[in-house]
Amino acid sequence: MKSGSSELICLRGSIRSKNNIGYLSQRFSLYTDLTVDENIEFVADIHGLKDFKGRRDELLQFTRLTNFRKFLAGKLSGGMKQKLALACTLIYRPKIIFLDEPTTGVDPVSRREFWIILSNLLKEDITILISTPYMDEAERFNEIAMLDNGRILAIDTPNKIKAMMDEIIIEVVCTPVRKAYQVLKENSGFEIQIFGDRLNVAVDNDRDDEK
Repeated sequence: MKSGSSELICLRGSIRSKNNIGYLSQRFSLYTDLTVDENIEFVADIHGLKDFKGRRDELLQFTRLTNFRKFLAGKLSGGMKQKLALACTLIYRPKIIFLDEPTTGVDPVSRREFWIILSNLLKEDITILISTPYMDEAERFNEIAMLDNGRILAIDTPNKIKAMMDEIIIEVVCTPVRKAYQVLKENSGFEIQIFGDRLNVAVDNDRDDEK
């Protein structure tokens, strides 16, 4: 009897934990053959929600998907898919959400809209943990942790992390960006990364190469 009671308590605790945590993966993982509405309803049903339609309408308006609610998820753009995934994550009101590179591969306009939505989420007292390869996104955070192969290099505010760097970043806007990347990579010793239509070139503070 005691054993059964312990298992029941653990199960209830597991369900509560699951309902308090949201996760949004980099790869779209919802059902492409269901509509926007149907995907949200499916997730709500998994979490045992009965009265969710008001919350669904609120989230559709919040993510600007109201006019697309009858569209099949598979027909949405990359940015819209991520907003649908976020709406599904928020339907059961989790206390903390984990987002795994949510804007990777998303067009610049949708990426900007996605961040506006995330900023507004902070008003709902939700804790947001995000992994991102984009430094301009990391600068939006209250605190960041820089990792290399699973090892934490530093944890601090964005400004303090930047102050640790011995290099300055030069942003180069160019076309075609990949050809420019290749030329610079082959003819300089700089660390170079591609971000959309521009290059970020890391240059030592005490060098005059950028001139």
